[in-house]
Amino acid sequence: MPFNAAQVRLLAVLALINFVNFADRQVLNPLLPLLRQHFGVTDSQLGSLQTVLLIVLAAASIPSGYLADRFSQHTIIAAGVLFWSFASMCSGLAPTFAALFVCRGLVGIGEAAYAPAAQSMISDSFPVEHRALTQSIFASGMLLGGAGGLALGGIMGERHGWQYAFLIVGAIGIIPGLSAFRLKEPPKRPRSEVVPIWKLLSVPAYVAMTIAGTCITFSTVSFVTWGIDYATSYKDFSLKEAALSLAVIALLSLVLGALAGGYFADLVQKRLAYGRILVIAGAFLVAAPFLLLALQSDEKWMVLAGFFVASFFMSWYHGPTTAVLHDLTPQRAHATAIGVYMFVTQIVGALGPLLIGRISDASDLLVALQAATGVMVFGALLMLVAIYFVRRDGMHHPRLAAFRAEDDAYAASHPVKGD
Repeated sequence: MPFNAAQVRLLAVLALINFVNFADRQVLNPLLPLLRQHFGVTDSQLGSLQTVLLIVLAAASIPSGYLADRFSQHTIIAAGVLFWSFASMCSGLAPTFAALFVCRGLVGIGEAAYAPAAQSMISDSFPVEHRALTQSIFASGMLLGGAGGLALGGIMGERHGWQYAFLIVGAIGIIPGLSAFRLKEPPKRPRSEVVPIWKLLSVPAYVAMTIAGTCITFSTVSFVTWGIDYATSYKDFSLKEAALSLAVIALLSLVLGALAGGYFADLVQKRLAYGRILVIAGAFLVAAPFLLLALQSDEKWMVLAGFFVASFFMSWYHGPTTAVLHDLTPQRAHATAIGVYMFVTQIVGALGPLLIGRISDASDLLVALQAATGVMVFGALLMLVAIYFVRRDGMHHPRLAAFRAEDDAYAASHPVKGD
């Protein structure tokens, strides 16, 4: 599966940016016990730090996706990376919890700018038969970054304080942000050809995938936010032990899972029109019992083993989901499709850490995370609804036929190939 040098460079830079993005986002989670002690706040307030980031990210995703389908994608990506880097450094300088809350919200603006544009650039720059795998390689940067952020937060927080963790991860983002200005974009279409959002929302399979993704986001963000706190509060892990153990799990299981998911999704897609959706749904259903095992086990090694297997299958989701959304929509709407998807999934999924924190305050964190597992299973089952619509309407819905016909004519004169 050879790709040319420009394709490899594009994918490498965007994966690196994804790494820094999620290191920036996940560095917060190991710091929750320190922030609780420093500011004297409740679990609900701590959960709101991730919630505000995701809400702002969601609100900015639709305009960011729309702009990325019309203007320079690499400029939008670079500006977003630099913005969130400076906002993260400001988080480390926050004198009050309210100031920290505002800074984490500003991080969401920068994050919203890069994701729709980056994923659109990848799908438009690589052959469609490798779409899930290339998106999974991009997603592996996110997963590696999440592991790096957990490790950085745990180590720096315990040794030097929470402020330094934010300052360091923010400074790291400046270099890849500047490198994004030099990325080569695929040929762009006339600006008048952008697909209206209401047309995307008229495709039932797209809507079903978005609702399912909302449940998945609610669950996964909740586990990422509260996993380390659960290990320290309920399983007798130290902060450093929990952060490093879960970071190693993320480093191995999530990345291997993302690459495996992309590979198998592309493979099954060759046989079934809904193959990628089937792979995603099946992976979450396999992951659920291992999550429950990790939550209920008293042995540390069983906790880690359960999270390892569950994380492996949960990470099959990332690349294939983007591939499915792009399969369902015309090429000129790829960034907008991701922007709308991110808006819905993040705005509702953002409630996950907050609601899980409130359940924890009212009951305990074990009950709260069991509820998050149930939401994940429900989301996986909703993907079966998307399969129904694909079987009924086809992957290319008739309501978008006119846009796709023009896309096909354009693609014929601008082929995407590897070396």
